[in-house]
Parts: sequence; C-alpha cells; structure tokens
Amino acid sequence: MRLITLDRCQPGAKLGKTIYDENRKVLLAKGTELSDRLLAALRRYSIFTIYIDDVESEGIDIAEAIPEELRAEAVHLITEGLDALVGLNSNSAHIRGMIKSGRAVRSFQKIFRDIHSCLKDNRIALNLLASTKIHENYVYTHSVNVAIYACQLAIENGLPLKNIEEIGLGAMLHDIGKMYIPLEVLNKQGKLTKKEFELIQAHSELGFDTLRKVHEIPLPASHCAFQHHERIDGTGYPRGLKGDEIHRYAKIISVADVFDALTSHRVYRPPLLPHQAIDLLDAGKGTQFESKQVELFKGCVAIYPQGLSVKLNDGRTGIVSKYNYNAVGRPWVRIIGDEEQQETKPYEIDLASNDHLSVEIVEADVLLK
Repeated sequence: MRLITLDRCQPGAKLGKTIYDENRKVLLAKGTELSDRLLAALRRYSIFTIYIDDVESEGIDIAEAIPEELRAEAVHLITEGLDALVGLNSNSAHIRGMIKSGRAVRSFQKIFRDIHSCLKDNRIALNLLASTKIHENYVYTHSVNVAIYACQLAIENGLPLKNIEEIGLGAMLHDIGKMYIPLEVLNKQGKLTKKEFELIQAHSELGFDTLRKVHEIPLPASHCAFQHHERIDGTGYPRGLKGDEIHRYAKIISVADVFDALTSHRVYRPPLLPHQAIDLLDAGKGTQFESKQVELFKGCVAIYPQGLSVKLNDGRTGIVSKYNYNAVGRPWVRIIGDEEQQETKPYEIDLASNDHLSVEIVEADVLLK
C-alpha cells in the first residue's frame, strides 16, 4: 500500500483504504478502481492524499495505533457531545440539557479511556493519515486527533493516569469555542477581516466560559481551551502568557493542536506531510513551544508514514515500509529505484542500522514513475 497525493494518482489505480463520510458510511471502498470521475469527486471533497495498492508496495500494511472503529466512534461522540455542551450554555437552566451534557462528558471520558488503553503500551508511531474521512466541520475530527496525539504525549511525559485523563478531556474540548463561530468564517478561503480574525481568536475565551460552567469537567481541563494558543515567548493569546505562566496541560495540547492543524486539510491550504509539520514545530522550540514537548512528540509520531514515497541522499528511491519505534525518523525503506533512479528489484533497508546511518531521506512524496 502506498500513500500518494491525489494529483499524482492516475486513473485505474486501486484504492488501498476505504474512505468514509462524516456519518461513518462508506464513500469509496478499498479495492475500488479510480476513474477520472471518481478522482474528480474526491477533489470536490477536498481529499489531498489517499492510499493505493500497486505492485511496488505489495505487502506494505499500514499499522494503526488506534483502530478505525474506535476513531470513528470518537468522532461521532465528539459531534454529539460538543453540540450538547454548547446547547447547555445557551440555556443553563434547562434541566434536560444539563443531564444531556453530563452524559456527554461521561461519553468523552469513556472514549478517552479506550484511546488511552490502546496507547499505553503502544509500539507503533502515531499516523493519523492512515484514516481518510470527510467531515464538513473540521472541529470534530480535529478534536479527536488532538486528543490522540495529546494522550500519547502525556504518556511520554510519564504523567499519572489522573493527569492523562484530564489532558485527554481538555484536548477533546479545547476547540469547543469554535462552535459559536459561523462556519462561513471558519471555512473562509480568502483573507480574514480584522473583525473575523478577532472573532476566531475569541474561541479560547468562549470555550473556557462554556466548560467552567459544567461541574463534571475539571478546571484544569477547562484551562486547556483557554490557553492552547498561548506561546512560551508571550506572543500567544488570549492573555499573552509566558513560560511557566502557561498550564503544563496547555503546553502539551498546543504541540498536538498545531501538528494536527498543519497536517489536516483546510479550505485555505492543503495539508503538510508529517516531516514538514515537524520541521515547523522544531523551528518554534523554545519560543512558541516548550522544547521538551516537541522532542518527546518527535519520538512518538510517524515522521515518515508507512507507504510514503521517498528519495534518499544517494539518489535511490523507495517506499517507507516499516517503523522503527525508537528511531521514527529512520524507518525501513523498500528500495525500488537505484542511484540513477532506474527501476530495480525491490529490497529493504533499515535506515536505523549501523550499515545505513549515512543514508538519509532528503525528499518525500516524490514521483517514482
């Protein structure tokens, strides 16, 4: 199985992973032969990357730390739960709404415990590109992704379960304030006006104001909504906090939040590949993000996901075939092109082995044929 950008996909290619819509219904099933018409439809859905099956990538199976079914359930519960909490805030005296919001929080806690159970002994680098879904409202899928990344990062920090669960709840709810912002503003393709930009920035305070009224939500989790856009050097918002003024939960969630935002499709830009997003996080170490959190995150995320086409510094081309969990930036690569970029009989090399330490990935998502 190979990960490619849609603009490099040729008619006749076979889809390697099923694509779902926002209601967990199959949009295109694995094995579907992609025609010009279907490729055009995927572009209309703003899908930028897909997995295909071909001869060169045969036998490369995509390892997933979080089962597809669990992630789909999480998105579904997030969708219902955020709506319930926002509904409570609009009518706090409504008893039925309070009961509904309490159930939503318990659902969040339950689904996060399931996520944590998958990740606590995880030996697979996180790769959320492995699931292609379509959802009109980016907030829902983003909230689940950030919770998964933040959970793994909290585990890497060695935090006790109570703290991890608070971080997970805070991550799931960190963007709830965006539920008050019209979709036409959130999804605007052109440059935002000053008023629109201020409206989007207000989501941090709107979210905190909503969450602090729900007694089932711990105050530290509410602060995740308030502070996830604060930056170490004081350039963030809403309060311009610096360094240790920022809650440690928010420092963790901010890294997960930015990484997922960069690697997700937005109406105003295509997604970055993970190694490109990691480069931007690296550039912000010590100024925007706590250096420790960036370094820990780099050790648990799939910088070069399985199935990604790559070019090495000696000119060879290949496909990432396996992770090295303790060296995620140096995976196994199936070589399919020699130093002259001519086709060769496929063979595997381990970039983390002593024999290949001088070999580096210098380009990704290259067109091999």
